[in-house]
Amino acid sequence: MDLNTVWFLLVGVLIIGYAILDGFDFGVGILHLFARDEKERRINLNAIGPVWDGNEVWLLTAGGALFAAFPFVYATVFSGFYLALMLLLVALIFRAVSLEFRGKVDSPGWKKFWDWSFGLGSLLPAILFGVAVGNILRGIPIDSNGIFTGSFIGLLNPYAILIGVLSMVMFLMHGAIYMTMKTDGELRDRMIRWASTMWMMMIAVYIAATVASIFTAAYLFDGVLDNPVFWILFLLLLGAIVYIPLSLKAGRYGRSFLSSSVMIACMIGLAAVGMFPALVPSSINAAYSLTIYNASSTSRTLTVMLIIAGIGMPLVIIYSAYIYRVFRGTTVIGEESY
Repeated sequence: MDLNTVWFLLVGVLIIGYAILDGFDFGVGILHLFARDEKERRINLNAIGPVWDGNEVWLLTAGGALFAAFPFVYATVFSGFYLALMLLLVALIFRAVSLEFRGKVDSPGWKKFWDWSFGLGSLLPAILFGVAVGNILRGIPIDSNGIFTGSFIGLLNPYAILIGVLSMVMFLMHGAIYMTMKTDGELRDRMIRWASTMWMMMIAVYIAATVASIFTAAYLFDGVLDNPVFWILFLLLLGAIVYIPLSLKAGRYGRSFLSSSVMIACMIGLAAVGMFPALVPSSINAAYSLTIYNASSTSRTLTVMLIIAGIGMPLVIIYSAYIYRVFRGTTVIGEESY
């Protein structure tokens, strides 16, 4: 395995880590729009309060890794998706600020404003994540110089929006499953119903997205049936999807969350298997696509970055595991809570 492939895998791992960890707190934020009373809203905020900023470390690390390992991809994607990224940034800022500001003034209007900011600041990134993935899968208009020649409106095509709906439903289910571990009583029962409903919707949208991919991004399926990695991920995906409702019914909520996480990892992994070795396919001409070979840094840079990643990534994983262990269990509201 060469260095370029290793970095393709590392960037993929970081994106998967971000989707799993920030995915559930996006889901909790969307559920916040449907909260019934003040107590439920505070439980939502405090369920993700100790972990949400640590989850976003994975996004920053993925962006940094992409910049260092594949600078041409970083430049093309960030310039082509500039407006979408600005929207994402604004949403994430409002979402973060709402957690801190909501409890500063004891006014119904003040709290309502920040509740909506928190909910919409979670909904928009959940959709934009899928829209970005959808555009990458179908290919974006980049010319022979690697320059993006499309527009923001062009990114809002039906296929990308369908993938955006898929990511929203998937994160909503993931968030509801997370909340089954952080609540009890009637609220937990309602989270189980949310998770079950979103599970059924997610399967329907995933089947629709797979069929749409056959016609819109047919290259993803070239030779995948001969790839053993495809079959491993496919079988893991099927097992995870089937086990989610079974574990919810059995009251094994931790296993439900693990299954949901494996499902997300497998979905992104299957997309990566279909794309490899391309990182950003060109919709103008396949020869213009940015791959792990024509868009990478030098071998020396990749080697130095691999040493840094070998030291830094275990620290991120240990830190994340420690935080989740400390704040495990049902959410309890106190005077110092959000």
